[in-house]
Amino acid sequence: MPQKRFSGYLIGAFIILLGLYLIVAYNSLVRKEEKMEQTWADVQSTYQRRLDLTPNLVNTVKGMASFEQETLVQVTEARSNALSASGAGLSVDNYNRQSSLQDTLAAASNRLIAVIEKYPVLRGTEAYRGLQVQLEGNERRIKVARADFNAAVRDYNEAARSFPKSLVAKLFGFEVKEGFKAVAGAQNNVDIKF
Repeated sequence: MPQKRFSGYLIGAFIILLGLYLIVAYNSLVRKEEKMEQTWADVQSTYQRRLDLTPNLVNTVKGMASFEQETLVQVTEARSNALSASGAGLSVDNYNRQSSLQDTLAAASNRLIAVIEKYPVLRGTEAYRGLQVQLEGNERRIKVARADFNAAVRDYNEAARSFPKSLVAKLFGFEVKEGFKAVAGAQNNVDIKF
C-alpha cells in the first residue's frame, strides 16, 4: 500500500510540474510575441514619420523652384502607395509589402534630394536644411527600428523552435515569424542620373 501511495505522489508531482512548465513556457512565448508586435508598431511609427515629413519636403521644394515635375510626382505617388499600406497587422505579407513600398518612397525621396543639389538657392534655405536633417534622422530611426524588430523576431523564433518549448509553441499555435530581409539588389548602388 505505501508503494502505491508513493507512486501516486510521484505521478501527481509530475503532473503539477508539467502544468507549471506549460504555464511558464506559454507566458514566456506570449511576452516574446508581444515584444515582437511592439517593435513592429515602432517600425510603423517611424514609417508614419517618413510619410508625414515627405509632403513638407515636396511643398518646400515646389515653393522654391520651378522643379522637375516628374520627380515630385514620383515622390507623391510613392508616398500615397506607402500610406495605403500603413497600419496593417503583423504578418509576413503585410510587412514585406510595407517594407517594399517604404523602400520605394525612400528611393524617390533620395532622388528628389539628389536633384535638389542642382539648385544651390534651395539647398541653402533653412526650411530645406531642417527637413533634410529630419529625413536623415528618420532614416536612421527606421534602420534601428527594423534591427530591433529583427532582434525581437529572432528572440521569439528561438523560443518557439527550442526544445521543449517548441512543443508548447505547437500546442498553442505559436508559429515561427519572418523578419526584414534586404530586397534583391539592395547591395548595389542607386544610379541617379541628371
